[in-house]
Amino acid sequence: MKMNNVIFIMGVSGCGKTTIGKLLSEELSLPFFDADDFHSVANIKKMSEGKPLNDTDREGWLKIINKLAIDQSLKKGCVIACSALKEHYRFILSTKLETNAKWVYLSGSFEDVYNQISERKNHFMPSELLQSQFEILEVPANAIEVSITNSPLEIIKIIKKQYMKSEFGLFGLGVMGKSLTRNLANNGFKISMFNRHVAGVSENVAVNFKNEHDELSNTLAFDNIEAFVNSLQTPRKIMLMVNAGKVTDYVIEDLLPYLSEGDTLIDGGNSNYKKTKERSAYLKSKNIYFIGTGVSGGEEGALKGPSIMPGGSKETYESIAPFLNAIAAKDKNNLPCCTYIGPDGSGHFVKMVHNGIEYAEMQLLAEVYVILKELGNIPDEIADILESWKASASSYLLEITIDILRKKEGDDWLVNKIMDKAGNKGTGNWTTIATAELGVSSSLIASALFARYTSFYKEERVQLNKLYDKQTQTPKITVAEVFETYQFARIVNHYQGIKLIAEASKAFEWHINLSEMARIWTNGCIIRSTFMEELVEILKETDNILTNSVIVDQTKSLKPSANKVIAQCALAELPIVCMSESVNFFNGLTTADSSANIIQAQRDYFGSHTYQRLDDESGAFYHTEWINE
Repeated sequence: MKMNNVIFIMGVSGCGKTTIGKLLSEELSLPFFDADDFHSVANIKKMSEGKPLNDTDREGWLKIINKLAIDQSLKKGCVIACSALKEHYRFILSTKLETNAKWVYLSGSFEDVYNQISERKNHFMPSELLQSQFEILEVPANAIEVSITNSPLEIIKIIKKQYMKSEFGLFGLGVMGKSLTRNLANNGFKISMFNRHVAGVSENVAVNFKNEHDELSNTLAFDNIEAFVNSLQTPRKIMLMVNAGKVTDYVIEDLLPYLSEGDTLIDGGNSNYKKTKERSAYLKSKNIYFIGTGVSGGEEGALKGPSIMPGGSKETYESIAPFLNAIAAKDKNNLPCCTYIGPDGSGHFVKMVHNGIEYAEMQLLAEVYVILKELGNIPDEIADILESWKASASSYLLEITIDILRKKEGDDWLVNKIMDKAGNKGTGNWTTIATAELGVSSSLIASALFARYTSFYKEERVQLNKLYDKQTQTPKITVAEVFETYQFARIVNHYQGIKLIAEASKAFEWHINLSEMARIWTNGCIIRSTFMEELVEILKETDNILTNSVIVDQTKSLKPSANKVIAQCALAELPIVCMSESVNFFNGLTTADSSANIIQAQRDYFGSHTYQRLDDESGAFYHTEWINE
């Protein structure tokens, strides 16, 4: 059932909520309700005696107002005057209203309100309690703020003007930008959208896009930046969906002349987390807020519900959370796949590593395809085999790979006609750089990235294949063993990716909640899977999934197959770089006494880098003169 907007007029007692509420309701032809009329007798008596209400006193009253608001929203909407001084109170009042709760904050200094309240008669709130109201007031982030120094008619004019403006702006109408705009509109938000006007190349993109979709009928479309910015309610909230890198910086500079203090820019592209930190600091110096937000799900996810990973200040995140939560995918408990990741560039870092894990997951499925093909299966048969794996290894990437393998063009499978050159857009590269900088071995991600690089040398690969007369052989393995190797490698891949995030969180003091991060990766994003759902609970107990008893048992049972498959594929000369690396890495990680003692001795020999000794528990460092004169 369609819900209509409920406009809450909020502020401290004496700011004029009732007066403004009544006038606004008349202007908009909506019913008006004063929340004070719904106080219990006990609450009224307490306030009349000069005693402020506590949260226990208010909770029942707030729930009554919330029920009233929901009932009215299902009719034609209404205007409600209610102090709603704390964020928690506003949360109760807007429960189940979702995006249909709209807020108007009547602001003023203590002196302005005190003078106004002193003139009031027949009211049970004495002016002496005003100070306690200011003490608990939490200024709302998502509200039209109007000063009570304006006359009532001026206030109504300002509210109406702002109310007619858009709540949210989206800059950039590429594939993802268009899908997110439709998603926002489908969730009841009034949107302004912008796309740059380039004569003969990009003309009237926003207007044409609006005309193509019925759900965009109430959006405002622009190709002029100043008009776009001025169409938004203040403080403005603008999401940038443009190419990462210099383009993002150019867009920020183009917007800055038209922004006001307190506005928020949200970078929804795949930006480098270091640049996000720099942009945040730069904009902070201009009193503009900045959120770096990872968005995963591709075109379909952006339209139907992506996984969203915002990073920046917690207060700024909370001001945009209603928009992001509304458009995000929902997990199995119907909670949004969006959560506050942490400060600085943490959101973009987490999205970057998400993409790194994705690189390895894609490569693993490509290697499964190579092996199963070498075992004599055609694409349809490989798709059937992968279909049987879904019962215990379901994932989005597995599902789309099945669809890809079944797609035919004429009498042949389309996959057989696709050039074997794999591209990349930078996030896998950045993840590999980050894993080196932080000293964390995310070797499957690096292997997957380097496999893509190798693939691009098609002509050289063809030449060397002939030169070395390479003839692959059929490995002596079963489909079941291939599946177990795939599962083993996926465990290692997820361990490495999560470990990288955990170490970054410690190094940068981001305090990332890994379980919550996994939760928002259970739907909407590219690496969503049943395994990710299992990790939500595991990561509540540890940041090292390989120490979990269930994972330990699984890994032990899968390892023999992984050993056999890797050995057989090596003998058969099949390139399975990620599967091989999963075994190599795991062997190294589970070796108590490694070969690194030789490395450290070599370093000390040629560079006097020193070493520690196993027979000295003090941790002291030693140097040896390795050659006797």
